[in-house]
Amino acid sequence: MGLLHLYIGQEAVAVGVITALRNGDVVLSTHRGHGHAIAKGVPLKNLMAELYGKSTGTSKGLAGSMHLVDIEHGLPLSSSIVGGGIPICVGMAWAYKLSKSNNVATCFFGDGAVATGDFHESLNLAALLDVPAVFVCENNQYALSLPVSRGVSSPSIADLARAYGIKSFTANGMDVINVYEIANAAINNYARKEQKPVFIEAKTYRFLGHHLGDLMQPYRAKEEVDAMKKLDPISNLRDLLIREYGVTESALDDLRAKIVKEVEDAVEFARNSPYLDPRELPKYVYSKQGGGAQLA
Repeated sequence: MGLLHLYIGQEAVAVGVITALRNGDVVLSTHRGHGHAIAKGVPLKNLMAELYGKSTGTSKGLAGSMHLVDIEHGLPLSSSIVGGGIPICVGMAWAYKLSKSNNVATCFFGDGAVATGDFHESLNLAALLDVPAVFVCENNQYALSLPVSRGVSSPSIADLARAYGIKSFTANGMDVINVYEIANAAINNYARKEQKPVFIEAKTYRFLGHHLGDLMQPYRAKEEVDAMKKLDPISNLRDLLIREYGVTESALDDLRAKIVKEVEDAVEFARNSPYLDPRELPKYVYSKQGGGAQLA
């Protein structure tokens, strides 16, 4: 459990961006990908079973938390390699452009990925090829324990993308409405329509440690965390719906109870599901092609 990377605090980014996508668009995720998977429509029971390593999981329990995959729901990759999905996103977007499908490929990554070679090579290639790739940087202020100010030379990550000639946007990653409005404009009015790459920097914050084993968090002050928790995107959306849209508290309470029940049912499903029979493992490592066994 120590290496489970929770998404608490960053929910507005996944929901805001993925709501702006269409069926057929793909999402390439990260080691912190549970929020992306849920927003993309991956069934909770199968997602939970994958976390439990059970055969009813999205990858029969073989991928686990950091490598979630669900082709049917448009989640072909989750990579634990920092920035690992960025070049693959460019390749998928290039394939979409060649096939004239009008789909877009979207990849999520953290501020720590900005310092990798893959990031810069991929943005440069995306701009050269004019592919419908949507780059979403979830700037949660820390690359594990390194503050973004010490890991990125520019005060604006979006400016780095602009240097490659890519149209870039900055969103308030704690406000799902703001994220959706910016993502919808970037994705559907530009990436999809113009068939060109776009970049979204969503400034957000993770409320818990880098993973469940990161309990002490000596790299940031408790006062900072407490202050950011007051910007909780879920609580603030609830307040907005009540204050400005006439949604009743009882209706939201009922919705929450329904979601809690769905999560509890998913946990029960995962616990009661069997593990994959070890004798089946070779089926997912080798494939028979050209008369001989080859790596799948």
